[in-house]
Amino acid sequence: MPSEAPVYESLLSHTPKINQQLARYGVKFGLYKNGQLNERLFPFDAIPRVIKSSVWAELEQGLAQRVDALNAYLADIYGEKQIVRDGIVPEDFAFASSGYLPQCEGITPPGGIYSHISGIDLVEGENDEWFVLEDNLRIPSGASYPLVARGLCRRCDAETFRTAPLRDNRDYGERLRRVMDHVNTGGLNVILTPGRFNAAYFEHTYLAEKAGAVLAEPQELFVENERLYYRGGAGNQLVGAVYRRLSDEFLDPLCFRADSLIGVPNLMSAYRAGNVAVINAPGNGAADDKGIYYFVPKMVEYYLNEKPILKNAPTYLPFYPDDMAYVMEHADTLVIKDVAEAGGYGVVFGSSLEPDKLEDLKALIRREPRRFIAQEVVDFLCLPTYIDGQIVPRKADLRAFVLSGEKTEVWPSGLTRYSREEGSAIVNSSQGGGFKDTWVLQ
Repeated sequence: MPSEAPVYESLLSHTPKINQQLARYGVKFGLYKNGQLNERLFPFDAIPRVIKSSVWAELEQGLAQRVDALNAYLADIYGEKQIVRDGIVPEDFAFASSGYLPQCEGITPPGGIYSHISGIDLVEGENDEWFVLEDNLRIPSGASYPLVARGLCRRCDAETFRTAPLRDNRDYGERLRRVMDHVNTGGLNVILTPGRFNAAYFEHTYLAEKAGAVLAEPQELFVENERLYYRGGAGNQLVGAVYRRLSDEFLDPLCFRADSLIGVPNLMSAYRAGNVAVINAPGNGAADDKGIYYFVPKMVEYYLNEKPILKNAPTYLPFYPDDMAYVMEHADTLVIKDVAEAGGYGVVFGSSLEPDKLEDLKALIRREPRRFIAQEVVDFLCLPTYIDGQIVPRKADLRAFVLSGEKTEVWPSGLTRYSREEGSAIVNSSQGGGFKDTWVLQ
């Protein structure tokens, strides 16, 4: 493993130039506030996160295992529901999830795969011990950022990348194409974007280019005789796989929200008939609900008959009386999360609340126990980060990307997000965080 100092010295001087290029290419994220879209540069830090090959090998096994179990759960919960019948996941807990969609009952997607692209968020504790914080199985974003950032770094400092023994990450587009091809029912591969006002529009365009897929907006797609077509310059063309980058509720106005202007009418009828693969499958929120997260280690044992390789952060469900009692007694030391929120919203550190506000939160948890989980605070590592001309420690997580096609593979890279605020553990871009490249050593 190369010493980190030369990495700092060779890459730090290029940080302003790289961020200028990122801005030029439109590597931004969008925030809606008061009905207005505000686009911001996603700040890049040139000091990479470095992961040793031996550590990555274990992460790789654990991530693939976890995603295989989650895919098995989705097949079961929309099929036989055996895990509920056997009492591993309580029935009233599983089907109370806001991500569970009755409209998806009985649908077997092409290839039997529900989560084709999974974004698993982890943090690193002491002694190379990692904890999973969250599973993202709906439309996890972020793979494009380390891809484009490393490309710019490589241009600025080719020598570092010739000599550093790290895994190449440039094949993500090819991996995505293979996944889409594997489940394609015959026709084009399409990336469905709601348009340029979406927060991740840059990523939609970038991944379409890298995967050799057609980038389409909703009005360019239509369903006829339970088949999905693309209106293009070459006439109407059959679509075999659509990587949709819009939420379930907006996907098909004839099946979900009738007021959706960005969906494709009757897309679900084509999907239900098995005539198009939808990536990721509608209804995946039934498995990435923050409450369902509690049961994932049990899913690994139940479906795979294996011991979980990766650990959850210690988690309590107020749904259970014993856990409720613990949360009520220790709320001032726990992290409380609203299971319906995302992007760093709905996360409250009990230690940050005044006594009256803490009591209000506890009363809300007692009234709506299914709405919350509580976790012990994981003291995850800070990474050296270049901010305002200085190298300072900042909390950082890792979003690993797991692709499920012919087999389940983990991309040897990932999105490392860091907090720009000293002492803050909230790293999400929507909360002002930045990002780093992730170097996996050979």
